[in-house]
Amino acid sequence: MAETNESPPNTFFIEVSGAGLPEVDGLFVPSTAPPAKSESGTVSSLGYWNGKMAWDRADGKAARSPAISYSNSYQSWRICRLDGHLAYDMTCDDDLPPTDREWHVYKKGVAPAPKLVLHHFDPRLPCPKPNVVFVLGGPGAGKGTMCELAESQLGWTHLSTGDLLRDQQQSGGPTAAIIDKFITAGQLVPNEIIVTLLKDAMEQVTRTTGKKNFLLDGFPRSLANLEAWYEIFGRDAELPKMLYFECPYAVLEKRVLGRAKYSGRSDDNVESLKLRFDTYKAETLPTVELFRNSGKCIELDTSLDRQSVYTLVASHLAEFTEPQFTAKPLSERAEMLLGLRPFPSKGK
Repeated sequence: MAETNESPPNTFFIEVSGAGLPEVDGLFVPSTAPPAKSESGTVSSLGYWNGKMAWDRADGKAARSPAISYSNSYQSWRICRLDGHLAYDMTCDDDLPPTDREWHVYKKGVAPAPKLVLHHFDPRLPCPKPNVVFVLGGPGAGKGTMCELAESQLGWTHLSTGDLLRDQQQSGGPTAAIIDKFITAGQLVPNEIIVTLLKDAMEQVTRTTGKKNFLLDGFPRSLANLEAWYEIFGRDAELPKMLYFECPYAVLEKRVLGRAKYSGRSDDNVESLKLRFDTYKAETLPTVELFRNSGKCIELDTSLDRQSVYTLVASHLAEFTEPQFTAKPLSERAEMLLGLRPFPSKGK
């Protein structure tokens, strides 16, 4: 990143944690150090040092400013202690301090090296509101396929409540024990927990990636789900738009039985499908009707071929899709999902 007058403003925030030297931990904000000449002779500018973005401690306690910066001489990112001595470094030429690799403990550092999280928004302030689209439809209607396509091709984030519950269980998160208790007893996980998981996931994605467009796959499944949404997000929040994937039962049955050959899902059979579809009609269709009456429901005929359905989905998401994704060529995975090329054989 060459340093010029056209360099974009440094709007990132860095959270440092888990250092062997606790005084290093904390929040770092875009540097406000006045212009100065670095060891390599480069003159800095606001929020930059040696042509790359730089940060100061939010509490202003570090003797060195900037406290996180890039060294041209050593070709490495560096983090300093409160006394200004360098404690951790990372040799690389990345535009931003790496968050996916283990840092090196420098001369004045103490193991272990800290972990860094890059925030696109100030974590001391409320997270920007997400732009949410609900996606509903019967089993086999194509929700998962179209959401995956929208994520990979259009830059949207696909969230599934089932995936979030499983991730929470496996990671031993704060509500893992409660979730286990309900699932073991054969009971539904409380709606408040589900919506809180959705809210936390959206906030994490927004803060760490800057993305604010979300497709919620299979939510809200019931009016009780929607009530919990209002409880968490507030009743003054605008009702999100819904994409409703409408598909005749005969087509759903054919699709589910067709995917049963490779899906590995125990519920991909005629008996389970009938039960799931009956539950869907009883619990989910009243929610769809509420969105219809509110003028928030967009109905898509997903019995069409996949390319036609994807074109419809993309058109209805276009209003919020970032321009760089609009003309993005189809990836190999997208072509497989659209049936334009075969999936690789198992074992290859």
